[in-house]
Amino acid sequence: MTQRIGVIGGGAAGLATAALLAREGHTVDLFEQNSTLGGRIGSIERDGYRFDTGPSWYLMPDVYEHFFNLVGTSASAELDLRSLDPAYAVFSPGSTSAPGQTITIPQGRARVLEVFERVERGSGRSLSRYLASADRAKNMAIDYFLYNPFTSPISMLRTEIMTALPTLIRLLGTSLERFSSAAVRHPVLRQILQYPAIFLGTDPRTAPAIYHLMSALDLDDGVRYPMGGFRSIVDAVTRIVEESGVRVHTNAAVEHISAVTHSRRRRKATGLVWTDHEGRKHEHRCDIVVSAADLHHTETRLLDPVDRSFPESWWERVTSGPGAILVFLGIEGEVPQLPHHSLFFTDDWSTNFDDIFGPRPKISSPASAYVCKPSHTDPSVAPPDHENLFILIPVPADAGLGAGGSDGQGDPRIERAADRAIDQIAQWAGVPDLRARIRFRQTQGPTDFSSNFNSWLGGMLGPAHTLRQSAMFRQQNASKKVEGLFYAGATTAPGVGVPMCLISAELVLKHIRGDSSPGPLPAQDRATGAGIRL
Repeated sequence: MTQRIGVIGGGAAGLATAALLAREGHTVDLFEQNSTLGGRIGSIERDGYRFDTGPSWYLMPDVYEHFFNLVGTSASAELDLRSLDPAYAVFSPGSTSAPGQTITIPQGRARVLEVFERVERGSGRSLSRYLASADRAKNMAIDYFLYNPFTSPISMLRTEIMTALPTLIRLLGTSLERFSSAAVRHPVLRQILQYPAIFLGTDPRTAPAIYHLMSALDLDDGVRYPMGGFRSIVDAVTRIVEESGVRVHTNAAVEHISAVTHSRRRRKATGLVWTDHEGRKHEHRCDIVVSAADLHHTETRLLDPVDRSFPESWWERVTSGPGAILVFLGIEGEVPQLPHHSLFFTDDWSTNFDDIFGPRPKISSPASAYVCKPSHTDPSVAPPDHENLFILIPVPADAGLGAGGSDGQGDPRIERAADRAIDQIAQWAGVPDLRARIRFRQTQGPTDFSSNFNSWLGGMLGPAHTLRQSAMFRQQNASKKVEGLFYAGATTAPGVGVPMCLISAELVLKHIRGDSSPGPLPAQDRATGAGIRL
């Protein structure tokens, strides 16, 4: 039955949800408060440089492929993907006279095992067992957890789950830090196995060991890059949205989700109220509302108190993921010391995690950081003989830390952290003249995340993937109070990251269909019409 659906938010989750629901035959309107689509997948273009301002790691390629299959196309048809070799490099502290240790992670499992073995004798065999376990956990997550709406207990009563239950209990009851530390002894190798916890917005000391599955993504599956940056993904999904007949409204800030009392005192969504760029209010009547906006904003700002499943008091018990300071640099000349992806890990990174997640949060100094140099792969993102550097410094989720700015004019705490990171990269990677070669500089801070994306606490990702905030314990995709109100995006199930946002769109589709199946939906083979699955 065709229904009128309003989707709030034009980020990855909102666009994917709109595309799936429109292709299902529904009449869909999408409302985005900003002038451009993409949400956190944004971009900055100036002076010949083009920066991704959000995600930059293309992992879980099967999830992208499955989504594109669902909407009648493929990743290869929509994106120009390049495999990265090396996948990334890990830099450790050096001294004032010499750069520190660098471990380069190549593409391909066999070569990764060789690297580990060279660093620590015997670790190649241990890593092989670790990755085999990670691969099994990844496949089980895809088949039974990530795509599961958890609307029926029968979805979990599967032979495979029952057989694996002792292992699952052990992985859920052990921290990622402890589990990975049993596999290798070398401190940097341990960091390589634990850093994916940051992708999940959490601390490896509190993340359940089931998330060692993340190592199957970068060390086994490899890392890719979509030419043109992640903006090319937004452009591809936007084309699909438009071809599917979705009516897209930009500069359209949704201010309220309307609901009325329905049968048996149950509340029912009836539409939304939005304001255009000239300040005029509009009412959009519809049968279903899907909010792909930040869940905290949706619940505490867009809904009346009677309709809130997660009121402000509920959020006091939630653990947030980290915030971030982002630094965008245009560099004159080449920086061959850095590959496409680089990780800079401090010796005592437990202190970094204490600073982010502990009771006395602060910006770490020194801080572990991530650096992306897409100009290593994509010449279109920087002028000839120049480089494009993106630096991410994890910090506490605190919207009061400050906003960024151009040319060092952001809030002082943000700019000081950026300066320290630039000097740290220069020293550890052996690029002594890095600061002198900066020709473009812009920063963003937690205050920007709060103002631009209504992000809870100014966080970068959303609720952390602790045990009680994962899978069936995470905030699910349907309102508990309002019939016809659903949620998509990183702040709801299944979690953070672009692949999870795509899956959340599929979960909304399942809820609307009344589908309780635990795995990916069948996609139609365009050539044969036969059902295909991940």
